[in-house]
Amino acid sequence: MRGRWAAGIVPRNFCWIIKDHLAVSERPGGYAPNHRKVRRHEELLWLRAQGFTRVVSLLASTHNLHAYNELHLEWSRFPIPAASDTREVLSELYPALHGWLRNGERVLLHQEELGDCVMGVVAGYLLWSEILPDGPRAITAMEQLLRRQMGTVGRMIVSAVEEVPSLGILTSPGERGDGSPGKSAPPEDSEAGAGDDGQAEIDGPVLSRGGGAGDEEEGTEPPAGDPGAGEVAPLRTGSSDGPAGELA
Repeated sequence: MRGRWAAGIVPRNFCWIIKDHLAVSERPGGYAPNHRKVRRHEELLWLRAQGFTRVVSLLASTHNLHAYNELHLEWSRFPIPAASDTREVLSELYPALHGWLRNGERVLLHQEELGDCVMGVVAGYLLWSEILPDGPRAITAMEQLLRRQMGTVGRMIVSAVEEVPSLGILTSPGERGDGSPGKSAPPEDSEAGAGDDGQAEIDGPVLSRGGGAGDEEEGTEPPAGDPGAGEVAPLRTGSSDGPAGELA
């Protein structure tokens, strides 16, 4: 491959949640009948070129996992139940995700499509990790970042966070959802974004929006973009806005 195709293409609806650390998108390759193996391969090439070290799947199925192995992308799977209690899964996912981000990993989280479930899970993490102070603000931040309204399913996930064991009494296992370590080796630049001690510090939100990649030209890295007034930017590392939300 030559030119822009060598760098792959941006996953659909890609968006940074915590700049250079945590992002979301549709399932690489597209969801359901729109899924294409060729596109999946190109999107995974892009993720690897951007330094992503881990893909976290919320799918009930094992779709895509073999493709992550083929391209040496570490993966973890935490199936989110469609119509039942999510507390058990969140109790495993949040400490693991917190540990990966704190160690400087670059993580993509996805389900089949970028919808209520992913929005609720990520908003819940921002609340659980104390990056944002309350559920309403976490929901608003996700709605503005992704430019879509969170429905009942997502809001129920956020409300369930109150019953998940808190950050203060948990440690970060850094394991897959099934309790075993990931199978594939991460990219060479897996320490991008880490602090001097190898651990990332992620501070509170900035009330302006940064660029996402969902609408950018294929094969290009999304630009930072100029912030718009009154919108929420992806959370950034190393800011001086204060200790709120710092990963400790």
